[in-house]
Amino acid sequence: MTAALKVDGERLLTRLEQFARIGATPGGGVNRQALSPEDRAARAALAQCAVARGFSIFQDPMANLFIRREGRSKDLPPFLIGSHLDSQPMGGRYDGALGTLCAFEVLETLEDAGISTPSAMEVVAWTNEEGSRFSPGAMGSMAFAAHAVPAEWANACSQDGKALKDELADTLAALPEASMRPLGTPVSGYIELHIEQGPTLEREHIPIGVVHGIQGTRWLEVVITGQTAHAGTTQLAFRRDPLVAATDAMQALYASIMPHDDRARLTIGRIAVEPASINAIPGKVSFSVDLRHPDVQELSRLESYVKDTCEKKAAAAGCAATVRRTFDMPPAEFSPRLLSAVEEAASRTGIAHKPMLSGAFHDALFLARVTDAAMIFVPCRDGLSHNEAEYVEPEHAKLGAQVLLQSTLIALGIS
Repeated sequence: MTAALKVDGERLLTRLEQFARIGATPGGGVNRQALSPEDRAARAALAQCAVARGFSIFQDPMANLFIRREGRSKDLPPFLIGSHLDSQPMGGRYDGALGTLCAFEVLETLEDAGISTPSAMEVVAWTNEEGSRFSPGAMGSMAFAAHAVPAEWANACSQDGKALKDELADTLAALPEASMRPLGTPVSGYIELHIEQGPTLEREHIPIGVVHGIQGTRWLEVVITGQTAHAGTTQLAFRRDPLVAATDAMQALYASIMPHDDRARLTIGRIAVEPASINAIPGKVSFSVDLRHPDVQELSRLESYVKDTCEKKAAAAGCAATVRRTFDMPPAEFSPRLLSAVEEAASRTGIAHKPMLSGAFHDALFLARVTDAAMIFVPCRDGLSHNEAEYVEPEHAKLGAQVLLQSTLIALGIS
């Protein structure tokens, strides 16, 4: 009976449209940053949907929101599905929200059909996955996996001067109908549906990606110091120009890392020059390096290569370089058990699918540290995300929800 169970696709699309109005932007996207009034409104809307269906509502000290449908046993840990509701400042309506609302559609489908599950099932909306208002991203799932709020977040503030602790308190207070629970309550597994945020599925006309893991990420800050001097009077032989060293280093990194390994990612996203005067040779140049790779040993090798390259190019220009790691996110491999469930679900329903690796990190990365976890990708137009023009074909949204439903049933041993 459950193999023939279908989600209500039109109900899902209607709800996606309703949530897209919360924090809507003129360009068709959403501005629903974490712990903002718009984020609270989306949380409240989800809670209202839950109450209407008779589901229980919980939140924890990081304002992670849980919607619970009871199972046959209250002693077994729940199975978790979901994503997030917060967005980038000028983000799209599908990033995060699609996964959360597809998960809620799964609960509604089970409720409509009167299907009981061995354990409870819970939909989760994680707090601050995006990291656009408060840094770092994935705060909610990170704290959940660690069973604690990291001490370094105590004094965190947003760019608009709001304290994280105050915005958390206000967000929790805005949903008094939700019962409080501690961070990191046990769960038996986690599946997250998300848009791909890349072009692969769309270009290959494949509606489902079975995500086997998430690349590791390291952020580096490179600072090259030379000597400020007059632009018009200082001859080449007497220049110690850090911008020469920086551009030489960047060119070497661009030419060697990604061209020789299609799994590697290198991005230089920030560059600062001091004193930033049109007629002065810079005295200092700093730039960021975002390195990503699925193999942690190769990630370490690449980090060392960046350091050596920058130091050599700096020395050649009569400058000095320092390279400091500012962020380290180890790669994650997802559960073979749940990946098998996703693959079986797609095959059972005749949906084309392919194995994939995620280049971006998601909440599932942190859940994989404490339980079995897996992810499902659906295509987005032109691979565009973090953009008001972000778009998912209605049929792909429906197919994603259907695969999530069947994956969950298979994972729970219901067929």
